[in-house]
Amino acid sequence: MDDRKKILVVDDEEDVCEILKFNLINAGYEVDIAFSSEEALIKLAKNFDLLLLDVMLGGISGFTLADVIRKELHNEVPIIFITAKDTVDDKLKGFNVGADDYILKPFSIKEVIARIQAVLSRTVLYKKAEEERREYNRKHPGHQVIEISGLKIDSGSKQVIANGTIISLTKKEYEILYMLASSPSKFYSRQEILDAVWENEVYVLERTVDVHIARLRKKLGFYGSMIINRSGFGYCFNPNEIEKVYKQ
Repeated sequence: MDDRKKILVVDDEEDVCEILKFNLINAGYEVDIAFSSEEALIKLAKNFDLLLLDVMLGGISGFTLADVIRKELHNEVPIIFITAKDTVDDKLKGFNVGADDYILKPFSIKEVIARIQAVLSRTVLYKKAEEERREYNRKHPGHQVIEISGLKIDSGSKQVIANGTIISLTKKEYEILYMLASSPSKFYSRQEILDAVWENEVYVLERTVDVHIARLRKKLGFYGSMIINRSGFGYCFNPNEIEKVYKQ
């Protein structure tokens, strides 16, 4: 049985496609090529493990194709954009339409292969986490899963997943995030957070909340922008903040 991972390369430059195909086959992958988004949509009737996608295609752009794959086809195949478009807006748009990674042209074949391996490894971990979550749901019905812009907070498995990657949080960090995300846009004072998360623990200062939230924001990376602080009000989880990051 052939257990090689199957990759679809979508690029309207024949030379780029042939270079990628040759090197990826040598790296142990099974490779197919599409020279347009329209051709890719036909070939996606088959199952692929990963999509290497150019952005600037004639006809339907790579960004639009990715959006169609995610929203209309409901296909979660990992997507890596390979493109010369290198602005921050371009990258944010790529991730917003469902990209798992973003590689700039001209590229190094070694880098492309390394990025593919990393994305496929994350995908395996994500699928395992999803299987564990479904099994937990079967055994423990009724728990809540919060999903916002690619960020998933699972109250059953106590897992936080950002774009397929499991974020490792401490118990306190998770409890703070879940508390804030459960009531979007509601402000909680430091004392309210202390009372809820630390409960009856003594000698815990309000500054402890600031330290934990700073660490939480750092671990969440891009999604950390949704945790905001307003003087006199405290902290809240505001999904609208992520839209501001997209527009910057």
